[in-house]
Amino acid sequence: MSTDFIEALNELERERGISKEVLFEAIEAALISSYKRNFNTAQNVRVDMNRNTGVIKVYARKLVAEEVLDPRTEISLESAREINPHLQIDDIAEIEVTPRDFGRIAAQTAKQVVTQRIREAERGLIYNAFVDKTEDIVTGTVQRMDARNLYVDLGKIEAALPLTELMPGEKFAHNERIKGYITKVENTTKGPQIILSRTHPGLLKRLFELEVPEIFDGVVEIKSVAREAGFRSKIAVFSRNSEVDPVGSCVGPKGVRVQTIVNELRGEKIDIVNYSESVEEYVANALSPSKVLEVEVFEAEKMARVVVPDYQLSLAIGIKGQNARLAAKLTGWKIDIKSEAQAEEEFGRERTYDGEMPQDSVSFD
Repeated sequence: MSTDFIEALNELERERGISKEVLFEAIEAALISSYKRNFNTAQNVRVDMNRNTGVIKVYARKLVAEEVLDPRTEISLESAREINPHLQIDDIAEIEVTPRDFGRIAAQTAKQVVTQRIREAERGLIYNAFVDKTEDIVTGTVQRMDARNLYVDLGKIEAALPLTELMPGEKFAHNERIKGYITKVENTTKGPQIILSRTHPGLLKRLFELEVPEIFDGVVEIKSVAREAGFRSKIAVFSRNSEVDPVGSCVGPKGVRVQTIVNELRGEKIDIVNYSESVEEYVANALSPSKVLEVEVFEAEKMARVVVPDYQLSLAIGIKGQNARLAAKLTGWKIDIKSEAQAEEEFGRERTYDGEMPQDSVSFD
């Protein structure tokens, strides 16, 4: 080994943060295995690599014994004292056994060790960079697809987007840019593995955080998200500043903010509603765009009975129950929806209402 090799290790330590001492120890351990394999020996050896010059020496380690039974692992006291006059019985004597052509083997082994450690260090850096981005959005380019995954190039690593995590009908061309939500980052034997999703509710939440400055600054808070990816979503927002309209902030001037998100989600409909501490008001808002006449809350069952105008019953329930289902997910309450006529029939008397409940929400296609 040469001083150039030592300088190369110094450079690795400076540029990549790989400890030079760790590399020395790894090379020495690998050289022990190489020595035993190439020279067919079972004796106990130690490899020493000079930290300044790179010179490598191999030492056989033998036990100083009164009677030598195995010359490969033991040495007599007399022979041991020729090496070191201070040695005693049961001490370890080291005898240099460096082969003549060991330098070639050492150079090849050292190269393999350093290459492996560089690869491991790079994997570690990539893992550390992405593990902090779990539950965040990344942008990459589509590279390829197999029977299970779409593979997205994120620059230093390729992420997997399971086809089951694509929105219904979504298709991406090679090299097309794509946004994905990181659901998992794992450090496997093959290196970091990053899993993306396009259907996770977190994707919708992060898109609003990126597009709406009031959310990013903490003035407006997203309280809850309910999503049926590719079809419809509901998002409940709350303002910590009474002068800031949370729904209006999310919609943006002329609807530009929410329209950007709708475009990213390939036309997914988004209902933005005002969050309220009042369950009655919150449930009424969550059923947007339907109008609500009355909400009756049953705390023990965590259920809300809602009455809507007869002509709005189908709107309140939604296609295949989607609107009611999303409202229940958003609020965390079971919702029983009845038309005005159904309520009158069930209660056996005509009911009167002061008018529609005030609602603060907006629906965006």
